Amino acid sequence: MNRENFIDTMNKILKADYGKSMERASAQEKYHAAAKSIMAFIAEDWYHTEVNYEKGKQAYYLSAEFLMGRAFSNNLINLGIYEDVKEVLESMGIEIHGLEEAEEDAGLGNGGLGRLAACFLDSCATMNLPVTGYGIRYRYGIFKQRFEKGFQREEGDPWLRWGDPWSLRRIEDRVTVDFSDGSVQAIPYDMAILGYDTKNVNKLRLWQAEPITEVDFQLFNEQKYDEAVKEKNRAEDISRILYPNDSKKEGKILRLKQQYFFVSASLQDMVRKYKLLHEGSFEVFDQYHAIQLNDTHPVVAIPELMRILVDQEGLAWDKAWSVTVKTFAYTNHTILAEALEQWDCMVYRKLLPRVYQIIQQIDKRFVAELKKQNYSNEKIEKMRIFANKRIRMAWLAIHGCHTTNGVAALHTKILIEQELRDWYKLYPDRFQNKTNGVTPRRWLLLSNPELSELITELLGTKDWIRDLGRLKDLEKYADKQEAMQRFIEIKEAKKRQLAAYIYQREGIEIDPNSIFDIQIKRLHEYKRQMLNAFHILDLYYRLKENPQLDIQPRTFIFGAKAAPGYFRAKAVIKLIHEIAKRINNDPAVNHKIKVVFVQNYGISYAEKLFPAADVSEQISTAGKEASGTGNMKFMLNGTPTLGTYDGANVEIVEEAGEENNFIFGARVEEIETIKAHYDPKVYYESVPGLKRVIDALVDGTLDDDGTGMFRELYQSILEGASWHKADHYFICRDFDDYRKAQEKVDKDYRLPLNWARKCWMNLANSGKFSTDRTIAEYAKEIWHIEPRKI
Repeated sequence: MNRENFIDTMNKILKADYGKSMERASAQEKYHAAAKSIMAFIAEDWYHTEVNYEKGKQAYYLSAEFLMGRAFSNNLINLGIYEDVKEVLESMGIEIHGLEEAEEDAGLGNGGLGRLAACFLDSCATMNLPVTGYGIRYRYGIFKQRFEKGFQREEGDPWLRWGDPWSLRRIEDRVTVDFSDGSVQAIPYDMAILGYDTKNVNKLRLWQAEPITEVDFQLFNEQKYDEAVKEKNRAEDISRILYPNDSKKEGKILRLKQQYFFVSASLQDMVRKYKLLHEGSFEVFDQYHAIQLNDTHPVVAIPELMRILVDQEGLAWDKAWSVTVKTFAYTNHTILAEALEQWDCMVYRKLLPRVYQIIQQIDKRFVAELKKQNYSNEKIEKMRIFANKRIRMAWLAIHGCHTTNGVAALHTKILIEQELRDWYKLYPDRFQNKTNGVTPRRWLLLSNPELSELITELLGTKDWIRDLGRLKDLEKYADKQEAMQRFIEIKEAKKRQLAAYIYQREGIEIDPNSIFDIQIKRLHEYKRQMLNAFHILDLYYRLKENPQLDIQPRTFIFGAKAAPGYFRAKAVIKLIHEIAKRINNDPAVNHKIKVVFVQNYGISYAEKLFPAADVSEQISTAGKEASGTGNMKFMLNGTPTLGTYDGANVEIVEEAGEENNFIFGARVEEIETIKAHYDPKVYYESVPGLKRVIDALVDGTLDDDGTGMFRELYQSILEGASWHKADHYFICRDFDDYRKAQEKVDKDYRLPLNWARKCWMNLANSGKFSTDRTIAEYAKEIWHIEPRKI
C-alpha cells in the first residue's frame, strides 16, 4: 500500500464528498473517506476477478439474510494492511479505533442463517472460488433492540443513514420484477467481498426495490400527495425491513413479495449475463450455473426458472425441468416442523398467478411419477407439494433440486431417518451432509488478536489462518504450564475488555474474575434460554437459604432478539430481566452471581463476547438445533461447551473430547421414547427446587406488569399452550441434569491449569469447523466448481 496515495485519496474524497479538510471532518466522514480509499485500492482487482469468473461455471448463493458485520477492520486484515493503515492514520492524528466504531453494522440478517451465509462468502473469496451472493438490500434490517422495564422494544435500524462506502449502485443492471398488482424495479448494489491473502474480490449483489414511476405527477398536481407517492411507498416496502411481521394477510403478502423479488431479479441477472457470454441454447444453462438455495426462503426460484425457460426461452417442459433440477441445490436448516415453510395457495395464486400454475404442473407431474412407482394414495398425499390448500416449500425444494444437504451430522441423520425418510427412500442419491463452520478470519484473527498472535508464535507460521486444521499441532502445548499460563492471561484480558464494553454500553459493572457464563443466540423456545433462567433462579434461592454456599462467583450473560410477533420468546426476555433485577439488587448474593442481558446483540457485540467466555451455553433440546455456529465460535476461542447432545455439539465433542466439555440431558433416542407419555408434573413434583422456580412465575415472586406473560409460560410448561404439548422442549426432564453439569463446571473451574487445558483442547481441535472446509465440500461435491485465482 502506497502511504502517500492513501492520504491523498482520503483528502480528495473528503473535499469532493463533504467539502471538508481532514481537520474539520467528523469521525463518520473520515471513516467513509478511508473506506472509499480502500475501495479505490481494490478496484482493479475486483474488475479482473469479474472478468476471470466469466470464463467458466460459477456458483450463486441465494439467501434472504447476509449478516455481514462491520467491514472496515475485516477488510484491512484480509488485505494484510491493517497495521499499515493504522500507522498512516496515526500519522494524520486519527485513531483507527474511532473509525471502526463509526461504522454501522450492516442490517442484513438476523441469526445463524445470515451469519453462516456471510462466513461462506468470506471463505469463497479466500479460496478463490467463483461464487456470487444474492440477497436483499434491506433499508432497516431486522430491528434495533432496547429494553424498557425488562420488555423488548423494537426500533428501526437505519444502518444506511450515512450510506455504505463498501457498495456500488449498478443501476445499469436494473431489472423489472412483475407481480399481479404491479411491477417494481430491482436495483443492484454490489458489495465487495475480500478474501484473506488473495487478490480475488468476490461480490455480494443486493437488490433494492424502487418504483417504476417515482411520483404520479398528475395526482401530485391535483394536490393528492399521498396518492401521488403510493406506488413509490409500496415498492420500497419490499426492501424496507427484514422479515416484516406476517401475523396478518398484508404481512404475508409482503413477505412473499420479498422472496419473489430477489429471486426473480437474481435469475434475470444470470440469464442476461448468460445471453451476453454464451450463444446458443439454454439447454446447457446448468453447465455454467450452480445455485444454492439457503433454506426455503428462495425456493420460489425453482418455478421462476421454469417460467423463464419455458415461457421466455422456449424450452420444452421436460428439458426445462431437467436443466432446473441440475442447476439447483437446497440447504435444509431446520428439523422444526413449524419452520418448514408453507404458503397459502390463495396468496400465491393471487400475487404470482403464472408461478402458481407452474407449481401446480410440477405437483401434478410429481404425483404421476409416484403413481408409476406404485406409491399408495396415503403416501402420495403425504409427499405431494400441495396439501390442505398450502404449498410445502421444503417438498418443492427436495423435488426440484439435485442435492439436499443438512448442516450437521446429527441433523442430516435425523432428516434421513425421521423427518425426510420418505424423500430419502425416493431420492437416496440426493442427500448429503455439510457440517457448518465459521470463518477464522473474523472470529479469531479479528475478534481475538491476542490469542491469534500466541497461536502464530507457537506454530511458527500463519498458515493456520487459511488451514485451520493446523491448530491440531497445538495439542502438544496443553500440558506445558508456560503456554497455559499465557492462555489464561489472554482470557483474563478479553474478560476485562468485555467488562469495560458492557459498562460503557449497559452501565452495568461485572466482575472480570467471575466465571463468564454466556448464552448468545436468537431467542427461541427450543434454544431453552428459560432452562438457563430457571437454573439461575434456583441458584439464587439456594444462596438465600445458605449464604455460605460455596460457589465460584459467576456472571450470567445473555444476548438475544425475539421476533416481534413471538409473544412467548418476549416473555422469556422479561423473565430473565426480572430475575436479574432481583439478583443484582440483592447485596446478599450479588457478589456471587450477577445477570446481564445485553441490548441489541449483533455481530459487533459478538466479537467481544465470544473471546471472553468461560462457558458456552448450547442447551437446546436434543434433536431441535440443526447445527449451531455460535458453539463453533466459542470453541475456536478456547471455550468449553456446556450443552446437550444436539446439532454440531455432537461433532464438537467428537473432536475435542467429552472430558473437555460438559454434556447433559436427554438424547434424541430417549426423547423419541418418552415423548408420547411425557408428563412434566412428575419432575415438577419430584426434582428438588424445580417446583419453586416454576411457581415463581405465578405466585407473585416475579412481576410481568400485568401482561399475563408469566402465566402463559407457566401453562406452556405444565399444561400445554398454543399448539404445544406440556413442556414441549423438555425443560423439566433436563433441569436436574443441567444443574449437575453446572456444578461440575464450578468444581472444574477451581483448578486453573486443568481448566485452561480443557479450553486449549477445544481450540486445538476446532479445525474441522472452518467454513473453508465446508465450502471446499460444497464446491467439490455439490457445485462442481474450481478455484480461479487472478
